[in-house]
Formats: sequence, C-alpha cells, structure tokens
Amino acid sequence: MRVRVFQHVPFEGLGALEPAFRKRRCEIAATRFFANEPLPAPAEVDVLVALGGPMSVNDEAALPWLAPEKEFIRRHVAAGKPFLGICLGAQLLASALGARVFSNREKEIGWFPVEGLPVRDPAAFRFPATAEVFHWHGETFDLPSGAVHLARSQACENQAFQIGRAIGLQFHLETTPESAGALVANARAEMIPGPFVQTATDMLAAPPARYAALHRLLDDLLAHLLAKPALRLP
Repeated sequence: MRVRVFQHVPFEGLGALEPAFRKRRCEIAATRFFANEPLPAPAEVDVLVALGGPMSVNDEAALPWLAPEKEFIRRHVAAGKPFLGICLGAQLLASALGARVFSNREKEIGWFPVEGLPVRDPAAFRFPATAEVFHWHGETFDLPSGAVHLARSQACENQAFQIGRAIGLQFHLETTPESAGALVANARAEMIPGPFVQTATDMLAAPPARYAALHRLLDDLLAHLLAKPALRLP
C-alpha cells in the first residue's frame, strides 16, 4: 500500500504515524509543499495523509499550492480512497468538500479531552467516550455536507468527522514527545495565554502512559480507515 504524505512545514511530520504505517508494510513518500515539490500522479497514491501547519486553508493568494492541494484531496476522496487529515489537514478536507474554515472562538493548545459522539452508521469510526489528546489550533470548520460528526471538545465543537473513507481530526493523535517539543520550539508565538492554552512546561511534562494511550487510539483509527466496508459518499 502506497502512502503519500502532504507535509506543509518541516517541523510537523508523521510522528507516531510512521511506525504505524511501517508495521503495515506500507510504502511512504512525501510531498513537501514548503520545498515546492510537485503533486504526485493520483494513480501513485493509495492512502493520502495531510499533516498540520500554521497557515490557513484560506491563504490561497499567499500560498498558491493550496488550491491544487485541495483539488487533489477532493478527487482522492471522491475516488473512495482512504484519507486522513490532521489539524490543517482536516481543515483542508473540510474546505475541499465545500465547508467553511474560520477562526475558532478559542485557541486550543496542549492536552485536553475530546468527547466521542454516538454514531449510527456501522462503518463510522467510534471514539471512546473521552480521550485526552494533543491540540494545536486556532481555526475550526463547519462539517461538510453528508459528514458524520465523530468528536467534540469544550473549546471546539467540530473535532473529528468522517465522510466516505476520509477522516478529519482537528487534534493530533500522532504526537510524540519529540514532535510536541518541535511545535513548542517553532510555534511558541501562538501560545497566547487562554483557558485552553497550556504552558510549555505543562505540555511537555505529559507522562509516557499518555502518549501510549494516544498511539493506541491512532492505531485503532488506522485499522478502521484502511479496512472495508466504508461509508458511502453522499
């Protein structure tokens, strides 16, 4: 299985996703938009992952690669292929499918719980009733038409959704101690004090058990995403 990673900045990488894909014997290749690398041929991509980044999906005038990236995502999802969008990647998915992306009422940075929502469709992923996950975002999105709402948090209503074989996560299940440290080092200016913004000290003091639980949830989600049957597109 060929996994293509859309990477937007050097300091937001695959994290725990890399070993999760490697154990499934996936081939991993990346398109690094920050290095002006071209999009792949659609036929070369079985699974698409869009990672995070500090930019907005609405910055098409300043970042001309955003529009073709969104069109690639839209076509990939329409073809029924698995897609995982993380933070900016989830916002790209929402925008590619016609939904609005806008500033959230609060920044959400650090470790905060999300609430899994009950879903009726047996093909939809089910989050646990509550899970402590890692966040780093200031924007949010409306749900695209036909999407299944999977999770919310106190600070952000739309934390996760699924449409077809595509899942968008506003939060980061792939976070490792190293990737959390890289975000703190490179995006510290975003850590404006607020009710849902942790200090760097608290954020980086998360115990190993918290990361282990995060990565078990990531593995469950990947197992679901790469399996069939899938939700039908609306």
